[in-house]
Amino acid sequence: MPASRLLLPSLLTFLLILFPACTSDNGDAPSPATADTTTIPFDKEGELAFVQDGDTLVMLDIEIAESDSARKRGMMQRTGFPTETSGMLFPFDEEQERSFWMANTPLSLDLFFINADSQIVRVKKYAQPNSATSIPSQAPAQYVLETEAGFADSYGIVEGDRVQWRRTK
Repeated sequence: MPASRLLLPSLLTFLLILFPACTSDNGDAPSPATADTTTIPFDKEGELAFVQDGDTLVMLDIEIAESDSARKRGMMQRTGFPTETSGMLFPFDEEQERSFWMANTPLSLDLFFINADSQIVRVKKYAQPNSATSIPSQAPAQYVLETEAGFADSYGIVEGDRVQWRRTK
């Protein structure tokens, strides 16, 4: 068998292992099957309000990443959100410490870790694109929201603020 035919399967296996997913709930490496170059359109599935001292600061259209595959993919290989007031919400069944990373995510994001009482427990601003470095919640969180980088600064969103969200689809 020619050497080029032997090299191709090895090269493909290496490339699949090289591309981890965007997010992780527990820090484990994602499966190679999540490495996909398909562009995924934004699908508005809900709305989320940031609330500070009882006043709504800003409303977002959100896509809800609730399946394991949607959570693993996150914003991986997407080039942005449709508008400045769009985001991706990751709801989990229980509150616990969370960890996300930015591998294969070509844009910088702000990450909001939110507890079961809808209070923001950590804001990670300007997360570095394409980084496999873990971003821990530093406190138990049941939800994580991703927005374009700079969103927290633009709207004055800080730890201790609250969110309210609902499905529209």
